[in-house]
Amino acid sequence: MKFLDQAKIYVRSGNGGAGCVSFRREKYIEFGGPDGGDGGKGGDVIVECVDGLNTLIDYRYKQHFKAETGIHGMGKNRTGAHGGDVVLKVPVGTQILEEDNETIIADLTNIGQRVVLLKGGNGGFGNAHFKSSVNQAPRRANPGLEGEEKWIWLRLKLIADAGLVGLPNAGKSTFLATVSAAKPKIADYPFTTLHPNLGIVQIDGNSFAIADIPGLIEGAHEGTGLGDRFLGHVERTRVLLHLVDGSGEEDPGAAYRVVRGELEAYGHGLPEKPEIVALSKCDALNDELIQEKSASLEAASGQKPLILSSASGRNVDTALRMIARAIDKDKEDAANSVPSQKEESWYP
Repeated sequence: MKFLDQAKIYVRSGNGGAGCVSFRREKYIEFGGPDGGDGGKGGDVIVECVDGLNTLIDYRYKQHFKAETGIHGMGKNRTGAHGGDVVLKVPVGTQILEEDNETIIADLTNIGQRVVLLKGGNGGFGNAHFKSSVNQAPRRANPGLEGEEKWIWLRLKLIADAGLVGLPNAGKSTFLATVSAAKPKIADYPFTTLHPNLGIVQIDGNSFAIADIPGLIEGAHEGTGLGDRFLGHVERTRVLLHLVDGSGEEDPGAAYRVVRGELEAYGHGLPEKPEIVALSKCDALNDELIQEKSASLEAASGQKPLILSSASGRNVDTALRMIARAIDKDKEDAANSVPSQKEESWYP
């Protein structure tokens, strides 16, 4: 299935049905009178968060959604039926934004959560509603109220416990494929990953989700490369695993600073998230190079990096246990209403 995390759509609620002008005329009934019924209410536009979806691809080929108009009122005091609602089904983590793509209307983070986005117009009154002692034969009825309409943006932010960040070709997809059943594209050239991937990891009886996003390069916040659009998928994570390629020619410390600079430029709480730093692809290095590159990365990050190799499995379980500890700590802090702090206590 193709991945789509942003879509612009047009929504319109239904108009209310018109009231009816009618009079009772039956044989052997001496006195008739007005008996026009009210119109039915127009349908609502509802957004519902459902299970089993992980993309907004359904809104790629259909962008207009209109609820049904209410049925007009009829004689014999019959009220028109309500118009059918239109229900937009979206995956967990979807945000609804105004047309400016900035103002958030709703944030759907739980399965079953429903939001009435636009209400349908009320039905008009029939002439029976206007009957009185001084107006016993009213010949007027109200039209139904018009529905509402607007353009909105749907933006998906994956719900994951941990996020993988780093430069292109830093080993993020390989790590995800190693620790989960996810099958991201893996190749020996940059920007292999073109859209976020999500994997479920199990370690020591714990289970959590990891999100892998396309690599960042210098200037990503200005649109360079694939830009920073996909960073929204790690906004909800509790911890970041920052992978730095140890086999490349670039200095690990410089590579680390580039990514941190992009995270800080993006903001939205990413720079403050707990971070685990790892020197990846270390199976291609000898002990002397590992020590040299690890020292450079430690000087830049301010913490001792984990020596990691997804290919050989070196310290992979250790990294997962560190992530699990960080997630548990963040949950505990959230339960106690204590802001999560960046610490090094996850290291074994």
